[in-house]
Amino acid sequence: MSGTNSRRARHFGTGFYIALFLCVTALAVAGYWTLLPKNAEPADTQASAATPITVPDETPPVMPEVEPPEPEPAAPVQQIEQIPVPVDVPTVDVVPVEPHLIVSPLTGETIAAFSVDALAYNETLGDWRTHDGIDIAAAVGTPVLAACSGTVTAIESDDLLGTCVRIVHDGGYESTYANLQSVPTVGEGQYVSAGQVIGSVGTTSLIESSSAPHLHFSVTKDGKAIDPNEFLK
Repeated sequence: MSGTNSRRARHFGTGFYIALFLCVTALAVAGYWTLLPKNAEPADTQASAATPITVPDETPPVMPEVEPPEPEPAAPVQQIEQIPVPVDVPTVDVVPVEPHLIVSPLTGETIAAFSVDALAYNETLGDWRTHDGIDIAAAVGTPVLAACSGTVTAIESDDLLGTCVRIVHDGGYESTYANLQSVPTVGEGQYVSAGQVIGSVGTTSLIESSSAPHLHFSVTKDGKAIDPNEFLK
């Protein structure tokens, strides 16, 4: 009986140690797999990842050479004949005619005389006043001539006498042509000769609008009004 118990005790001790060894071995294997890096890949996977990828060599296509078009021949240049200009060009000096009223600026009836020493009745204004020139009746549009040679000094639109052309002459004379149409045929600074058309009869004078169409013609000598009839003889 005691021998049987002794064998059982030895058998139990041997089995206990075998089971303990198996448990320790299992724990060691489990710990190894637990400590193994999770991103570790098999050797064949790492080898394939390290293999470089070969990119095929793509050579750009060669463009064919295009020859430029032949340039068109240039048009012949026309030769312009050069005309020589003479160096010494003769000049003609314009000598003004002596300032005498050699022509009448207009042919017609005198409807208002020159009057600076006595008062004359003005039909338009209904009063008496001086008259520094003569009024020569003519149809509207009748050409008006320069009484003598000279230079146009002014073209004015006077509030009372209407459109005026003033011409200065040698010797201190100046002639004025008033009640003209709005656009004369001469310009300021222009030299005119005796008998040249400078404008035409109009109806632009306000203080003489009641009179028949006419030219108001006046002359001054050194700024003083003189009778134009003295030079129309």
